[in-house]
Amino acid sequence: MRYTYLGKSNLKVSRICLGTMHFGNRTDEEEAIKIMDRALDMGINFWDTANVYSGPGLRGTTEAIIGRYFKSREGSRDRVALATKVYGPMEDGDDPNYQSGISAYKVRKHVNDSLERLQTDRIDLYQVHHFDRSITVEEFWNIFEKLVADGKALYMGSSNFPGWGLAKFQAAAMHRGLTGFISEQTMYSLLCRWPELEVLPSALDHGIGVIPYMPLAGGILTAKGHSEAGSRTESVENEYGISVGSDQIKHFQALCSDLGETPVAVAIAWTLAQPAVSSAIVGIRKMSHLDDLERASELCLSEEILARLDELFDTNKGRPIRTSKSAPEAYAW
Repeated sequence: MRYTYLGKSNLKVSRICLGTMHFGNRTDEEEAIKIMDRALDMGINFWDTANVYSGPGLRGTTEAIIGRYFKSREGSRDRVALATKVYGPMEDGDDPNYQSGISAYKVRKHVNDSLERLQTDRIDLYQVHHFDRSITVEEFWNIFEKLVADGKALYMGSSNFPGWGLAKFQAAAMHRGLTGFISEQTMYSLLCRWPELEVLPSALDHGIGVIPYMPLAGGILTAKGHSEAGSRTESVENEYGISVGSDQIKHFQALCSDLGETPVAVAIAWTLAQPAVSSAIVGIRKMSHLDDLERASELCLSEEILARLDELFDTNKGRPIRTSKSAPEAYAW
């Protein structure tokens, strides 16, 4: 497993980040424990979760599974750079202060709840899960500056921010003498290239390490057979307008075969080859999904192969942009 610094920080993380979104929902706790054990054995020291994971009625379940794992494995917590997120509502209801968004009132409760579920004294990377257009930069950094000062969070990161949003909040952090964000989590893959327009250049300029989610485009880039009806891969196929069985994916599979590499390794290695990218988040649902990840972290694609991949996945053929919306909703959720 290869490691790198996360953005401009001195925190070293594995180039593969364990995505835990499925834990407690599509992956039961027994399987999740096996996945976490193997991830540590593989040297994956960077784990990503969120307080809302597991979805309506089960929010917080994923964090709780990870917390119980740390409790049952002595020393495991200190082997992991742990990232979680805050933004979404944790309970169904109409309380206006606990809906989606960021406020001092809300974060105070949500950070303590996450710490309790994760059974830890600190969050190594605390990420704002989505961009809140209504909060002032003063309130925003007042909140998170105190969390860092209190030791509840060590570093701050963003997720689903537009490039101009990164610039706005990072400039305010610098004005206050703060580190600001060290990471930005964004949807990015061979099939979703829109972050190249503004997010990646902004992140690179500000020393923010990009940690892409869905580098396999929801399973399409695994090039494995066909998608199951009602699966996440099928829903992504419908949105991207491309199927696992399309000629484009078949050509991709043939290129990988010529290289003697798996589509999983090549797709992730392409993502990691982008200068702004620090680590790629791979959402693991079962043990077999960990296969090829060590190879993906080590594989260095030549300039010729990178160019062939760019030609094959021309951005005009990729994920459609929603021109009625501004970034990041134009290409993300």
